[in-house]
Amino acid sequence: MAAHNELGRKGELLAADYLLTLGYRILEKNWVYGRAEIDLIALHEGRLIFVEVKTRRSVLHGEPEDFVNWKKEKQMEFASAVYIERRNHQGEIRFDIVAIVFENEQLYKINHIEDAFWPN
Repeated sequence: MAAHNELGRKGELLAADYLLTLGYRILEKNWVYGRAEIDLIALHEGRLIFVEVKTRRSVLHGEPEDFVNWKKEKQMEFASAVYIERRNHQGEIRFDIVAIVFENEQLYKINHIEDAFWPN
């Protein structure tokens, strides 16, 4: 596996563990519909939460969350609509970003951005 893919997987595992410590229940990891993928789908306080995880080794080129562009938001909107319909979820939903920056192999910073965006 390429180094950037390994870093991404590590970030997704850390993000899931982090959310679990906050009382979130992880329903899905890497949920795919068509070409769209949602890194994590969680349930917290009755709210269905769709999470994009961005992991970087540095912020030299910008914060990880800055790389969630309109195209990714549209893909998440598309996939989340299908997921909501399949699960017959009638409650609130939210789109979050969990951004992780590694300083070294063991030291990292997590920035959880709740309600990070709302697709049109």
